[in-house]
Amino acid sequence: TSGNWENSSKSLQTYYQLATTHESDCKLNTDHAGVLLVERRGSYPLIDLQILKSRSLLGFLDWILSCSPAANSICRLSLSFQRYCHASRLLRGLVPRTPVSLHLLDDGYLGQAAHMLSKVATWNFDIFLFDRLTNGNSLVTLMCHLFNVYGLIHHFQLDMVKLHRFLGMVQEDYHSQNPYHNAVHAADVTQAMYCYLKEPKLAEQLSPLDVFLGLMAAAAHDVDHPGVNQPFLIKTRHHLASLYQNTSVLESHHWRSTVGMLRESGLLSHLPADMSQDIEQQLGSLILATDISRQNEFLLTFREHLDHRDLDLELPSHRHFILQIALKCADVCNPCRVWELSRQWSERVCEEFYRQGDLERKFDLEISPLCNQQADSVPAIQTGFISYIVEPLFEEWHRFTEPSLLSRTMMGQLHQNKARWSRLRYARTPSHFTCQNSDLFTLAFSL
Repeated sequence: TSGNWENSSKSLQTYYQLATTHESDCKLNTDHAGVLLVERRGSYPLIDLQILKSRSLLGFLDWILSCSPAANSICRLSLSFQRYCHASRLLRGLVPRTPVSLHLLDDGYLGQAAHMLSKVATWNFDIFLFDRLTNGNSLVTLMCHLFNVYGLIHHFQLDMVKLHRFLGMVQEDYHSQNPYHNAVHAADVTQAMYCYLKEPKLAEQLSPLDVFLGLMAAAAHDVDHPGVNQPFLIKTRHHLASLYQNTSVLESHHWRSTVGMLRESGLLSHLPADMSQDIEQQLGSLILATDISRQNEFLLTFREHLDHRDLDLELPSHRHFILQIALKCADVCNPCRVWELSRQWSERVCEEFYRQGDLERKFDLEISPLCNQQADSVPAIQTGFISYIVEPLFEEWHRFTEPSLLSRTMMGQLHQNKARWSRLRYARTPSHFTCQNSDLFTLAFSL
């Protein structure tokens, strides 16, 4: 009857409210309650609250349907749709059409995005435009394309459905509300990594496994990033800081999240166990290398190799080290892009800093270096970042790749952008910016 259906409907709404409340209870509670309530989205082993909630809902719906048979078809349709949406996180676009790698695009944008992909190896690739043309699916679309370019799908006998599912999970587990650490940043780093893998000194020596690892690490290197840095997680007693004992907290989480999604998707399940485990470990080694607190460690080793001229890229260990350096370069390459792109990234990363500073101010925490919008200007932050982090790294990369047209282009744009930020900094009211040494910058950029 209509009365029974109304009561059942109210009961269903109450259940959803309880389930939502239960899910929120599974989020972080710290001494600073409400500072950072982030779902444990990617941690391995995966505990999927949606699946748990759906299973609990099945029993509850059986009770509702027994009370209100007239609602049977409606509730079953609703539950089927819920299952479909959960099981098909990737399927948000059209049925695949040629080219296969652009299966998520609307027809009106297909040609423009395909044209951009034909120039994906050019350094001044506009990832912001590409993301708009792919309806926010830049990472999935780019990775599918690059896997096709390198023949990795055939070489590793990858299941296309599992590959698409894995890439969709990775893209979805980036936080779109982050101004900087989002899926567009991951796509930008992946495109830069592709450019570096094509460097003549490196390209001829790389195995398919090296390329696979390089692209996968680039795509997943910041997955499930909460938008705050490691010191913030430590001082707010975030569960990740405890889990990884305050060491490479974010990078460890990015890696373990990637492993979790690899296993959930079954992408490597057809490979021998020792091979898939080796891939997981090498991905971890690459992603952990992006920890900027280890910048001096990697830079010193890189310089020593170049000074002694003892890099032998026929050795897997040396190739892996260069992949680590390449990923580190790709991760901080924004100042080497053309000004229009570089400026956007600079403003985005500073906006993320400022948001963290606002949180710290709100909860009476000490404001972290570079996070005080009233004291730390974008030009001042970028000038220091280039001087202490980017320039030293890319000077050594330039030594390694020389002679390289790409490297010369990057160094030229890096110096131009640094000079422009410097002019902007001193053209304004003198800043109270005090972070003027490499140690403080390393601390501040522990992202």
